[in-house]
Amino acid sequence: MARPIPEHLHTVTPRLVVRDGSAAIDFYRRAFGAEEIGDRFTGPAGELIHAEIRIGDSVVMISEEDVEPAGAIMATYWPDVDAVWERAVAAGAEVIYPLEDQFYGDRAGRIRDPSGHQWMLAQHIEDVTHEEMARRAAEQFG
Repeated sequence: MARPIPEHLHTVTPRLVVRDGSAAIDFYRRAFGAEEIGDRFTGPAGELIHAEIRIGDSVVMISEEDVEPAGAIMATYWPDVDAVWERAVAAGAEVIYPLEDQFYGDRAGRIRDPSGHQWMLAQHIEDVTHEEMARRAAEQFG
């Protein structure tokens, strides 16, 4: 009997819908050290129907769409977020929110990749109680 969830995937596996699958995969390689796994599945016109990449310990599926790509914000955690941030920006990512220490205990920022998808890059740097988080948020946002 087949496993209901393939062994290399989790319950939730993100799929990014992009205009140019090869360019997106190349960007994710340069920006996040992605590794393509398995074979690409393409349609009769050469369009990318399905590809999988591994970023760290997570799998992301990639498909092409010739109309507006579907949106997503990918939340990612890294042992050295500053190094990944620098790589992503050097690879062409657009900064939406700069990488900074956040009131909730993460060093985090958000970028947009060339396909229009948003990525939150983070590193957990401090355990913060709910009460302390609320105090810091009130202090920061008034």
